[in-house]
Amino acid sequence: MMLPGFMGVRNGHLCIRDHDMVALAGQHGTPLYVTDQDRIEEKYRQYQQAFLSRYPDTRILYAAKANGNLAVLRALAGLGAGADVFSSGELHLALTAGMSPGSLLFNGSSKSPGDLALAVEKGVIVSVDSLDELHQLDTAAGQAGKRAAIAFRVNPALDVPTHPKIATGLATSKFGIAHEMIPAAYDEALGCEYIDPIGIHCHIGSQILSVEPFARACEVMVRIAGVITDRGVRLKFIDLGGGLGIPYHRPGDHAPSPDEYAEAVVPVFRKGIAAAGITPSLWIEPGRSLVADSTILLTRVNSVKKAHRTFVNVDAGFNLLVRPVMYDSYHEVVTANRVDQDSTTLCTVTGPICETGDILASDRFLPDPVSGDILALLDCGAYGFAMSSQYNSRPRCPEILLKGNMAALMRRGETISDLTCTMQSPPWQKQD
Repeated sequence: MMLPGFMGVRNGHLCIRDHDMVALAGQHGTPLYVTDQDRIEEKYRQYQQAFLSRYPDTRILYAAKANGNLAVLRALAGLGAGADVFSSGELHLALTAGMSPGSLLFNGSSKSPGDLALAVEKGVIVSVDSLDELHQLDTAAGQAGKRAAIAFRVNPALDVPTHPKIATGLATSKFGIAHEMIPAAYDEALGCEYIDPIGIHCHIGSQILSVEPFARACEVMVRIAGVITDRGVRLKFIDLGGGLGIPYHRPGDHAPSPDEYAEAVVPVFRKGIAAAGITPSLWIEPGRSLVADSTILLTRVNSVKKAHRTFVNVDAGFNLLVRPVMYDSYHEVVTANRVDQDSTTLCTVTGPICETGDILASDRFLPDPVSGDILALLDCGAYGFAMSSQYNSRPRCPEILLKGNMAALMRRGETISDLTCTMQSPPWQKQD
């Protein structure tokens, strides 16, 4: 297995730059998420260079659902990022992080009246997912005495090479309006009293390891842009969404770089907008590819059981990393306290959750495991802590942020008391 370039080995221990992961685990306990801010910033600058050099009027919106920690959002805001937000909570976090309302896009297929009202209040552009939602938003804007800027989310009916649960541009997907219905949707928006249709939006899926689907989606979008321009829409932006994947298998997977992604998409975009006679901004929404490899999950081996296979029982389960059980996803595993030892024992890494499916990694070769070992699961920065839970009444773990030679908490660990802090006793259960 190859470690990412910003990780290394010192005295047999896994390190992120100058930080010893075994020492961090000893200081803060396990389980423990550790994120390298420098790596996130490096990936963001790769996107900036790739796209701005080819089309200067490009805006990068971070997909906040990937990792919504406020410290991560602040780091990206400091570099000029906006955000694709999927809830009122994510909208609040993005604004708190210092992102401007105009740099946000409120996405989602099932927004509540409260979501729509908040978007209007804050002046955030809404990616509208249905005509029903369009008219609800028009009403909300009228009641507030404001105008609402929108894009429609296009369903381009494209099959893409990824897990079915994260393929969002299929004709059968719950997301977006069918591409053939989009011109009529813009006609309807132009007839609304408080709606300004200024953009068009799509997102075809996640963890895509080929640039070809993005180029096809771009072709669909610029073609539609030409049609709706002829019908009176004045587009200020075309948002192609995100979805670029990462190489979870090292070596093995090849993931296109931001430069390869831009090289495939920008020429199609330029040709299409030239044909339409328009000069809109190009928006993209990277998430996983910005933050996934910045983060590891450290977990302690509680016990080792020799059965029909060697079970390595650790203190993190799918309560903290649900991707393996939800998507059959793969994360590399490293014995952080003995990285330099040969991996000779075939192991299955299992968590403490009361579910047979609580398996973090199956059939991996590790140094002969013993209780007290510290394992590191790689590439956990996207949809790791963000999808965690308190299942089995297990408090969620702390998160550490690294920057240069500094390390600090960016989220404290929950306590047993936190499990009950929002619970209340019904009147008939109260005791004197």
